[in-house]
Amino acid sequence: MMLISTTSHKGTTVSESPSFISTGYGVMALLTFLAAYTLVILEERLHMRKSKPVILAAGIIWVLVALAYGSVGKSEQMAEILDHNLLEYAQLLLFLLAAMTYINTLEERNIFEALRAWLVSKGFSLYWIFWITGILAFFISSVADNLTTALLMSAVVIAVAPDRPQYLAMSCINLVVAANAGGAFCPFGDITTLMVWQSHTVQFWQFFDLFIPALVNWFVPALIMSFFIDKDHPAPLTQTVEIKRGGLVILALFISTIVLAVTFHNALDLPPVLGMMTGLGLLKVYGWYLKITDHIPENDTEEGTVGRFDIFTHLQRAEWDTLMFFYGVILCVGGLGALGYLALVSNVIYSGLGPVWAGILVGLISAIVDNIPVMFAVLTMHPDMNLDGWLLVTMTAGVGGSLLSIGSAAGVALMGQARGIYTFNSHFKWSGAILLGYVASILTHLWLNGM
Repeated sequence: MMLISTTSHKGTTVSESPSFISTGYGVMALLTFLAAYTLVILEERLHMRKSKPVILAAGIIWVLVALAYGSVGKSEQMAEILDHNLLEYAQLLLFLLAAMTYINTLEERNIFEALRAWLVSKGFSLYWIFWITGILAFFISSVADNLTTALLMSAVVIAVAPDRPQYLAMSCINLVVAANAGGAFCPFGDITTLMVWQSHTVQFWQFFDLFIPALVNWFVPALIMSFFIDKDHPAPLTQTVEIKRGGLVILALFISTIVLAVTFHNALDLPPVLGMMTGLGLLKVYGWYLKITDHIPENDTEEGTVGRFDIFTHLQRAEWDTLMFFYGVILCVGGLGALGYLALVSNVIYSGLGPVWAGILVGLISAIVDNIPVMFAVLTMHPDMNLDGWLLVTMTAGVGGSLLSIGSAAGVALMGQARGIYTFNSHFKWSGAILLGYVASILTHLWLNGM
């Protein structure tokens, strides 16, 4: 029986753990995870939400972990590892729940719809709409998730050019790349960057060293595709959308909540989730104010008491399948780590290839496998890297999903939004340009930040 070192995300050794890779427990756990993730990949074909197989797999894997550790008299150590994984999930869950509630509330108050209406009513040329939506997707996705950002911007391009399939396909590719790249340079932009920030591996302001490399990642393929974009002017659409009462105040509260999360983490050494939940409390109090001061009769509920604005409605609209998927992924990967697999992979990839090539490989893997389990696996391994190495793998895990349409939530969502127009094949036609942007972003990072 081999011993492995179990580490926290800060890199400090927690304890020496036994390795069960070559045992029946380890083999069964690995097969269980592979079977579950196969079902995740086939989600669209099977019409089974991705959270279901991984939650089931997490339970099976941890039963195997408990049996394995119990067989060598280390059940207390197993419980310690499980508690660590559950804490990781709890912090991620509450953070995302607060952020999703804010995004849903802003959507209900017509903030995003007003932005879309403003864009489609200005009469920009198709060429400039291509660039404007890409730029907006890049920056909006740094604070909102790439899925919401891509859907918002795709509504703009579909509205202005519904009869131009080639233009729509290229615009969707542009939005997917921009949304994934924009999420790579800010802790709020992607689940992977959020996990890295909450693990204390990279500090908040250090992420912005990735701004230029991430910008290059989007700009290179966008520039190449722009030479093939029509410069016609579609007929401007006359459309106005009124922001609902309190919408701008809620936007200000969201920005304040981000500031709170950063301040709690940097100034007080408190977990960012505490700042996010405090901001959620502010939103709930303001929501109460909106309800009791809403005197418009048509907004009354059936009970005839208060207005329809209800913060709990927006909280219920959170992406619960995604949140449950995170639970399954974190517990599955944590269980495989407890059995010794992550130590083995870390030794093979990081010790064998080095941090640069390992980071590049992580990005390529995330084009096929969801970047969340990939990044959580890297964090759990906690290879011996400097800051620039961690920034590299953070960026590649985020932008690698742009290489294929199935590599990110934004790509999968837009395949449904522009069904039959933006497809796997239409995206793959431009994978060479996207790969060129991927390589350019890595070289830019190595040039600016070193390794």
